[in-house]
Amino acid sequence: MSTQQQQKSPQPKEQVVQLYQGAKRIQPKMAKGRFANLRILVILATQFVFYVIPWFNWSGRQAVLFDIPARRFYLFGITLVPGDLIYLTGLLLVSAFGLFWWTTIAGRLWCGYACPQTVYTEIMLWIDRLVEGERNQRLKLDKEPWNLRKIRIKLTKYLLIFAVCAWTGITFAGWFTPIRQFVPDIFQFNASGGALFAAAFYGVMTWLFAHIMREQVCKYMCPYARFQSAMFDQDTLIISYDAERGEPRGARKKSMTEAQLAEMGDCINCTQCVQVCPVGIDIRDGLQYECIGCAACIDACDEIMDKMNYPRGLIRYTTEAVLEHKYTDKDFVKRLKRPRVLGYGVVLVLAVIGLLFGLATRETLKVDVIKDRGVMVRENKQGWLENAYNLRIVNASEQEQVVEVKVSGFDEIALGGVPEGGFKAPGGQTITVPVQVSTIPEYADKGSHPIKFEFTYHTPSEQEKTRHTIVEDASFIGE
Repeated sequence: MSTQQQQKSPQPKEQVVQLYQGAKRIQPKMAKGRFANLRILVILATQFVFYVIPWFNWSGRQAVLFDIPARRFYLFGITLVPGDLIYLTGLLLVSAFGLFWWTTIAGRLWCGYACPQTVYTEIMLWIDRLVEGERNQRLKLDKEPWNLRKIRIKLTKYLLIFAVCAWTGITFAGWFTPIRQFVPDIFQFNASGGALFAAAFYGVMTWLFAHIMREQVCKYMCPYARFQSAMFDQDTLIISYDAERGEPRGARKKSMTEAQLAEMGDCINCTQCVQVCPVGIDIRDGLQYECIGCAACIDACDEIMDKMNYPRGLIRYTTEAVLEHKYTDKDFVKRLKRPRVLGYGVVLVLAVIGLLFGLATRETLKVDVIKDRGVMVRENKQGWLENAYNLRIVNASEQEQVVEVKVSGFDEIALGGVPEGGFKAPGGQTITVPVQVSTIPEYADKGSHPIKFEFTYHTPSEQEKTRHTIVEDASFIGE
């Protein structure tokens, strides 16, 4: 190539390649419809539990209180102690298999309606709409240069967000410390550092996740979005776009003939389903892991179908098998009998029954017999061999209990340190009672000998027939 030709040939333009591009702020449009109303009801119900329940009182104390320093969990009339951690395992099993069972049936309904991330993101969106207006107004405001009007609007919004996040953090701490005392202590500067840290941490996390990150948490941080597909099958209810009915999509024009309209699908390509999506996806591209199942796109599409006089359901809760014409939407209930649903359901029912049965039959008195290692064996004034023990009594009820103790294991055996008629264990407290067990030397040669402590307890007002008995094994060290 000659020099003149090289000079005439166009030179390549420089391009800037960005290795990382920050996510654009999603401003979803408000969806109106039956699923939006259902989501509002669920949000109100869950937030009633979170914000209001800690203020309830029960028998002179906070109805629900997880008192970690005192190692007491109060659930209305139930008091749980560290020895009751088995019930936490039962609760986790119920939660896990309940989630698996429901996801297998109807997908990510937990994410779309009750997940705290979804709930608080929706609350933040309510504040956005209240202060800044609807989607188009918010987008226009974001593009405006900073001026007094924009500062005033943004400042008002952030003050409301700060108030919600601060009260959310205070309420969270109120589940672990008496909230009726904690709130006044904050304003009197008497609140404990641990409770203040918990309130501040939870409030900041609420602001960060629900207002700043929003859909980014669901897309990149939540593990449930990643493993949900393992619980889906072709009979799982998911939000789907009926491509067979909707394609080819396109806007309707007055100049179109009836033949042209007949060739068009029901989707008019209005993009309303995209505009209302809180995670910014297009459901018409098929199921995506980002979809949280909130059904906002269904409400938006149904509204358009009503305006166009088309039947609803272009976007709807349905199954892959229905879209493949293996059965109809009306036959979905019959598919609930498939093995996966039945398996999760049986385990869930068994876990619930086991948890309820355990709570109903649990002993409200916990006993530990601790051998005193300081003196293994000694001879008392009567010439008998004697071992010392500490009886650790945990009264998990809120009523005082009268505890009587007996010991057995030898033909001749005596128990010292227990007053006649037993001793009293105050409600909700732990006491330690030192006792001595002695026997004739001929019965206890060298080595360890099994003995049994029998504890009988009742409230002062209970009758003899309502008394409860606990038997604990121990060992007696001979000479």
